[in-house]
Amino acid sequence: MRRLPSLTAVLLVLGLALTACGGGGDDQPSGSPSSSDPSIDDGETIVATWPLTGLEATGSEDVEKTHPVMVVKMDNTASASPQVGLSQADLVVEELVEGGLTRLAVFYYAQLPAEVGPVRSMRASDIGIVSPVGASVVTSGAAGRTIARIQGAGIPFFQEGAKGIYRSTSRSAPYNVMANLHDVATAAKGAPARPADYLPWGRGEDLPAGKKATTLSATFGGGRTTSWAYQDGGYVNTNSYAAADDQFPADTVLVLRVEVGDAGYLDPAGNPVPETKLVGSGPALLFHGGRVVRGSWTKPALDGEITLRTKKGDLPVPAGHTWIELIPVSSGNVTWHK
Repeated sequence: MRRLPSLTAVLLVLGLALTACGGGGDDQPSGSPSSSDPSIDDGETIVATWPLTGLEATGSEDVEKTHPVMVVKMDNTASASPQVGLSQADLVVEELVEGGLTRLAVFYYAQLPAEVGPVRSMRASDIGIVSPVGASVVTSGAAGRTIARIQGAGIPFFQEGAKGIYRSTSRSAPYNVMANLHDVATAAKGAPARPADYLPWGRGEDLPAGKKATTLSATFGGGRTTSWAYQDGGYVNTNSYAAADDQFPADTVLVLRVEVGDAGYLDPAGNPVPETKLVGSGPALLFHGGRVVRGSWTKPALDGEITLRTKKGDLPVPAGHTWIELIPVSSGNVTWHK
């Protein structure tokens, strides 16, 4: 009988504990995370990542900026030398323009350099390139037909005459338009928000084995060939127009074979203006870690997300800095060597 009070006390304590943990109320202990807390997923902390690289934010970095992704249309010819600001970019897309030359769509979000350029005109091709992340375009201008299409797609753009876009006295026109992205972004300021991921980010160790490829050349057909060499864990653009200390730090080179049509007008020199169509599907080549993996890409709409697959399943792009080559299916070519 002397043991009965002790047993009763134990049962009482257990009953109180079960009541506190039961599903009858929504209150949570002070200091415990709410199930709606975006940093918690099944008890694990979700690490914030940057949308254009997939890299984890560190320290006090905030991936929700008050400015959108800023895409600078940059000249990619010898006349542009030296290109400025590529080393601070998050991602780069190289696209075909008239005369077999190429132009760069240089994406900035994590950093906004005080000087980038030379800034050149935009194309209708840019609609499919920039709209998936709601980007604003920094441009020297565009043909009236192009402006109408860019506006029709709801893409904000800033051209010569806007705050932060200026002519450099040390360069020759038309390769002297430069931009201070800090200043340009003040006109695009809004509520803090994180854009969508530009690519399906993953880890290098999750890639299929692929084949060894330490050099590659991407030819756009009748004009520009961009060459890369795998060195010290990354890819070096061996015929870049940027200074050696200002080149884009590519961890991955992603080649997408795309259809190219006619934009419907001529440039001032009389060349037909091509229009890259980054929509639909096509073959893909992913170069990473000195190897190449074959796959395919799909993009259901101009503002849709890019997905990548191999025959065995999804193909993630290793988090890091990616350079995308949009190579024409009909006239372009890609070669690589061990």
